[in-house]
Amino acid sequence: MAAKAASLQCSIPNSVRSNARIRSMNPTARMQTRIHRLIEDQGIVLMPGCYDALSAAIVQKTGFSAGFISGYALSASLLGKPDFGLLTPPEMAETARFVCAAASLIPIIADADTGGGNALNVQRTVKDLIAAGAAGCFLEDQAWPKKCGHMRGKQVIPAEEHAAKIASARDAIGDTDFFLVARTDARATSAKHGLSDAISRANLYMEAGADACFVEAPRSDDELKEIGRSTNGYRVCNMIEGGVTPLHTPEELKAMGFHLIVHPLTSLYASARAILDTLKTLRENGTTRDHLQKMATFEEFNQLVDLQSWFKIEKRYSNF
Repeated sequence: MAAKAASLQCSIPNSVRSNARIRSMNPTARMQTRIHRLIEDQGIVLMPGCYDALSAAIVQKTGFSAGFISGYALSASLLGKPDFGLLTPPEMAETARFVCAAASLIPIIADADTGGGNALNVQRTVKDLIAAGAAGCFLEDQAWPKKCGHMRGKQVIPAEEHAAKIASARDAIGDTDFFLVARTDARATSAKHGLSDAISRANLYMEAGADACFVEAPRSDDELKEIGRSTNGYRVCNMIEGGVTPLHTPEELKAMGFHLIVHPLTSLYASARAILDTLKTLRENGTTRDHLQKMATFEEFNQLVDLQSWFKIEKRYSNF
C-alpha cells in the first residue's frame, strides 16, 4: 500500500493531467464561490449539519454563515435507515431544493456521496445539485455501497478512477458558484499505510480539480496535524460526536491547518435525544404539562417559521 500511495501521482490519466494544467494556469477561475469568500473573510468556517427545511432554517436563524446537508442525517430522517448506501442522489437533490429555499441567505453544501456511479453519473449528480441551489458538494472515493466514514468495513476505489470523477465534476461545474470538496476514506483501509495513502489521494484529487480536500476519520491529533502539514489547498475536517476523530474547536483546528469545520450530525443527534426524552415523558405520564420548559412554545415555533410574514402576505392580497 505504501508503494501504491507513493506512485499515485504517476497514475493520473493524461486527460485529467491536461485539465489540471489548464486550470492551474488560470487559478482565479475557481476563486469566486461563496464558500471561497467565506474562508477568505473568516479564516475558518463552522458548518453545522441539517437534514430538512426546518433544521436548515434553524441553522440560518442561529447565525451560522453556511450549512451542510449530511447524507447520514438525510438517510436517517428521510428513510429511517443508517448511512449504508441506501440514499440516492435524486433524494439528496430533492432535499437540497427544500433546504436551500428555507435557508436562502447562506450557502449550503450537499453530501453527494460517491456521485451516483462513474464520471458520467457524477456530472448529472453535480448538475442536479446546482439546479437545486446547493453551493457545493462532497464527493468521496468509497466503493459502493458506501458507509459512514466512521463505520467499519469501508473500501475505496482506485485513486485514478476517483481523480477522473473529480475532473468530471469540475467540468460539470464550469463557472458556476459551486465549491467542490474531494473526500477520501483511505485512512480506514490500513492502520499502517492508510493515512499516507489518504494524503496522497487528497493531493491527487486537488490536482484533478477539487477546491478543497477532506481526509475522513483521522484517529488522533497527530494525524490531524499531519493532514494539515501534508495536504494541499483548503482542508475540511469532520467533527462527529462519538466518532473516531478527537473533537476540537474551530480555532484549534485552524491552528492545525484546516479551513472548513463540519458538524454534520450535531443537530440530528440533539433532535433525536430531545424527541426520545419528550416522548418517553409523554408515554409514562400521558401529558407534557410538567415538562413544557423542554419544548419550544407555540409562539416560539411560530416565530421560527416566520408566521407573521405570511399573515402580512395574506392581508396584502385579500383586498383585491
